[in-house]
Amino acid sequence: MGPGRRARIRPWAGGVLVAAVAVAGLGLYWFQPWKLWQDETVQEALPGTADAGRAPAAGPSSAGPSASPAAPVTLASGELIDHEHATSGTVRLVRLADGSHVVRVEDLDTSNGPDLRVLLSDAPVREGRAGWHVFDDGEHVGLGGLKGNRGSQNYPVPADVDPARYRSVSIWCDRFDVSFGAARLDPA
Repeated sequence: MGPGRRARIRPWAGGVLVAAVAVAGLGLYWFQPWKLWQDETVQEALPGTADAGRAPAAGPSSAGPSASPAAPVTLASGELIDHEHATSGTVRLVRLADGSHVVRVEDLDTSNGPDLRVLLSDAPVREGRAGWHVFDDGEHVGLGGLKGNRGSQNYPVPADVDPARYRSVSIWCDRFDVSFGAARLDPA
């Protein structure tokens, strides 16, 4: 092979190498495969329950007998089912003592992934592939990024949202528009 032929191959090989590195870098950024092996556990208490069992402070009170604050009330709940990834846990829609609402995800166990969110949706929960892509089709509210792929967490429902209009919760991968798992909210 003469020096002229070798010179023609090098620019082509260099271009292919640069393109392959760029594609691999974009693929790693987009898919973030390392998250499949990284678990993040978050354990949050339900708001308003930490002081529920505490006795009122002793001492004189001009207001008369103290009334204990109302306890949180579960309005609806359901079990998470698998979609794109194996997912388990319980979801509860809870009205807090102050009248606000939270979606509580308890004992969650799912895969980690890029751009995971919690969606409150009006979509029905369907098993299998038929349920993977439906939760952002109709009316839905994003409650924020998934705090951890394991544990128990709270997601406040915005004050201007009527939670009675929604019938499901999805652990949603916004990057790929797919549900990792979902739960139907059945009235308590």
